[in-house]
Amino acid sequence: MASPSARTPLAERIEELLSAGGPLPVVAAGDPVLRRAAEPFDGQLDPALLARFVAALRVTMRAAPGVGLAAPQVGVGLRIAVVEDPAPVPEEVRLARGRVPLPYRVLVNPSYEAVGTERAAFFEGCLSVPGWQAVVARHATVRLRARDEEGRAVDEVLTGWPARIVQHETDHLDGALYLDRAELRSLASNEAMAARWAQPTPQEAARALGFALPRQ
Repeated sequence: MASPSARTPLAERIEELLSAGGPLPVVAAGDPVLRRAAEPFDGQLDPALLARFVAALRVTMRAAPGVGLAAPQVGVGLRIAVVEDPAPVPEEVRLARGRVPLPYRVLVNPSYEAVGTERAAFFEGCLSVPGWQAVVARHATVRLRARDEEGRAVDEVLTGWPARIVQHETDHLDGALYLDRAELRSLASNEAMAARWAQPTPQEAARALGFALPRQ
C-alpha cells in the first residue's frame, strides 16, 4: 500500500514543471493534450501543490501575455484554468466588444451555459495557436459555474468579453480550440491584423474576406 504522502504521477509531473521556475512552457496546436477532454479535478493535487500550480499558471498567463490560460495549455490534463483581463482598451473598443475588466480568478471544473440567444462575433487568438487570429461567434452572455482554488462555489452571469474568455478557456478543457468554432475565411496573421483589421468590430473584414457575421 502506498503511503498517504506518496506522489501521483500527475503530481510528480507538475513538480517537474514547477522546478524550472518562471513561466511554464505553453504547448502549441498539434499536441494531443489540447485535443483530449481534461480530467475533472478531484483532489489529485494537495492544497499546497495546487496553490503553486495555479500561481505558475497566473505567471505564465501574464508573461505571454494573455487573458486566460487552461491547464492543458501547459501540458496538464486537469480541468483548471485561470483568467484575468485588465482591459486596457480605448472606449470605442470597450463599447463595441463589451471588453470590461475581468478580475483574476481560478476556475476549477468550470462549465457554462448560454443565457439568451444573442451571439457576438469578434477576432480571437490563442496562446496555443501563436501568430494567428480568426473571427469566432460566441454566446454574448453565459452563466458560469465552477469552484475556485479554495473549493468555494462560483455561479455568475458574464457578458461581453469576460463571457468570451470563459468560453474560450472552458473549451480548452473540453479538448477544443477556438479554430474549431472560427470562420476560417477570416483567418489572419497578426501582421495582417495590425495592418488591416484593427477596427473595433470585424464588419470590414467580413466584407473584404467574404464571410457572414451573425445577426445581432
